[in-house]
Amino acid sequence: MKLKSTLKIVAVLTLVFLNVGCDQLSKKIAREHITPNESIAVIKDNFILMNVENTGAAYSVGSNLNPVIKKILLQIIPATVLLVLLWLSLVKSKYPKEMVFGFCFIIGGGIGNVFDRIVYGSVTDFMYIDLGFFNTQIFNMADVSIVVGSLIIVAFTFVGKNEALKEHQEII
Repeated sequence: MKLKSTLKIVAVLTLVFLNVGCDQLSKKIAREHITPNESIAVIKDNFILMNVENTGAAYSVGSNLNPVIKKILLQIIPATVLLVLLWLSLVKSKYPKEMVFGFCFIIGGGIGNVFDRIVYGSVTDFMYIDLGFFNTQIFNMADVSIVVGSLIIVAFTFVGKNEALKEHQEII
């Protein structure tokens, strides 16, 4: 039982650190190789790289807040939530591994963005997608991790419910 716990902790921390590492490395490359507000078309105008520093949250929400309120809302509360989620992922065994997998992506992405806010005072965003019928705001790899983690959790929630329903029907 102890080995299983240790393996879970190692797996969770490894996945979280891989997400943080990918995010921080990609932001470092963007900061070093793309001048602020420069626009580089990678795939025509469909995939563009640029270096934009976001001092707020998504869509720059909160950029103009009082600095103390901003610190509480964009650093302290998110860091606390991430620590609680990490603790739940490491300690609680009632969560299915698929859910913990999704949590790891969310935690890693969240840590990447909170780290930027604390160290740089802003979050480096550098990717933009425009497919005509679908376009994004400018984003970074931490945002990708958070979205992927959320999709994993949502998908597992629906699949898990369907599997539970099938098992219930088989019993009847």
